Amino acid sequence: MIEKKIAKDLLKIKAVFFRPDEPFTWASGIKSPVYCDNRLTLTAPEVRLDVEQGLAQLIKENYPEAEVLMGTSTAGIAHAAITAHLLNMPMGYVRSGAKDHGRQNQIEGRLEPGQKVVVVEDLISTGGSVLEVVDVLRQAGADVLGVVSIFTYGMKKGLERLAAANVKNISLTNFDAVAAAAAEEGYIKPEDVQRLIAFRNNPSDESWKGK
Repeated sequence: MIEKKIAKDLLKIKAVFFRPDEPFTWASGIKSPVYCDNRLTLTAPEVRLDVEQGLAQLIKENYPEAEVLMGTSTAGIAHAAITAHLLNMPMGYVRSGAKDHGRQNQIEGRLEPGQKVVVVEDLISTGGSVLEVVDVLRQAGADVLGVVSIFTYGMKKGLERLAAANVKNISLTNFDAVAAAAAEEGYIKPEDVQRLIAFRNNPSDESWKGK
C-alpha cells in the first residue's frame, strides 16, 4: 500500500520526525510533536524515486486529463520537474510573489489559458500556501484540476479551506499513516499515537502534551 510505503520511507530518512515529549515550535507558535521536511527526499535517491513514481501514478489515476504540472515555490518545484519528466509533460512553477525585475512573472513556464493544470506540493497543513498558488493559476486562466502532494496532516482547517475553494488534493501519505508506521517501526510508543492524533485534530489545544 503506497501510504504505508511512503510513510516508512519518510521515517527512514527522518523527513518526518516525532518528538511527542519534546515538542517542536512552529513559526506560528504552535507546539508540535512532529517535524516534517520532505526536502530530504531529494537527497535520498531510493526514496526520491518512490515519491516521484508515486506522484506520477496519482496524477495518471486521478487527473488523466492533466496537460501541465505546476510546482509550488520552492518545495514543490523539484518534485514537479521530476514527475513531469516521468510523465513526459510540461511543467512550471508559481512564485510566492511576482518578480520585481525582467518580465515580472509570478508563473514561470508557459501556461496557456484553459490548460488543465495539476499543482504539485510537498506538504499540506492548513492549506494556505497551496491555495494561493491555485488562485494565481486560476486568475491566469488555468483550469486547475487539483493538487497532488507527498504528505498531508489532514487538519480540519486545511480540509475545510480546500473544500471551500473547491480544490481536490490527493496525497501519497498522511499523518495517520505515518503515526501508525512510526509506532509499528518503534520510533514512538504505541500509546503516543493517540496523542499525535489529538494534536492533529486540534493543534491549538495542547492537552495532548500531558497525556
